[in-house]
Amino acid sequence: MYIAEPAGNLCKSFIDSGVALIKGGLFDHGSLVNAIKGADVVISAVGTPQLDEQTRIVMAIKEAGNVIKRFLSSEFGSDPERVHPVDPATTLYAGKISLRRLIEAEGIPHTYVCWNGFAETYLVSIGDVTAVGTGPPSDKTTVLGDGDANGVFVVEEDIAAYTVRAIDDTRTLNKIMYMRPPVNIVSHNELIALWEKKAGRTFQIARIPEADLLKLIKEAAYHLNMTMSHSLSVFVRGDQANFDIEPSFGVEATELYPDVKYTTVDEYLDRLL
Repeated sequence: MYIAEPAGNLCKSFIDSGVALIKGGLFDHGSLVNAIKGADVVISAVGTPQLDEQTRIVMAIKEAGNVIKRFLSSEFGSDPERVHPVDPATTLYAGKISLRRLIEAEGIPHTYVCWNGFAETYLVSIGDVTAVGTGPPSDKTTVLGDGDANGVFVVEEDIAAYTVRAIDDTRTLNKIMYMRPPVNIVSHNELIALWEKKAGRTFQIARIPEADLLKLIKEAAYHLNMTMSHSLSVFVRGDQANFDIEPSFGVEATELYPDVKYTTVDEYLDRLL
């Protein structure tokens, strides 16, 4: 089986560390069942195109005898049950919710992980979702809406650290674990102001009102419309931080594991200088 770089190097490092790798496929039911029979915890990391196919993992878990201690489906991102997007994101979130109900109906022990926003995706462009992947702005930046809604941004290695801590913690069993580091809850306006202070300059801001954004989403081709419909939820409607985490359904990672040193937004922006 061909494994692209850098995944190949990562897999080799696992092997060198004594990890046993079992080859299988999402669409190879037998291989899934065999892999799950030898596992205590199943963490799905499939990408967006395969999210709905995770029902195959659920069925494999059931055929394996439901022997695992915990299943973490590939959700991450925002909590699909507490967002207010538009299509195509609405349809994507509906699939995640449907998978949750299936997991629960099958009695599979689980934790839903909601890390909210990838720092590596959103912060590199200082929150400008029209310029993701291009680096910090040189002179202009774009803000959706009024820029006052709060988003939440978490660095990849911190997501991994909290997830690993959660998999055998009874406090996260059958709960949603949110990653909402207090100082990483910031609005786009605050993010720009922080970057302007670090960069020692003021940037020209172009704003896209919500009505114009909705029109853009309707007219744009996929993937742009997906990106913008997610961004409507995060940067305009503030869906990642505008609700309380109630003990009846959720826990917050930084409160559970105060010993984990996470990267702050301020620290991450220093990497971009």
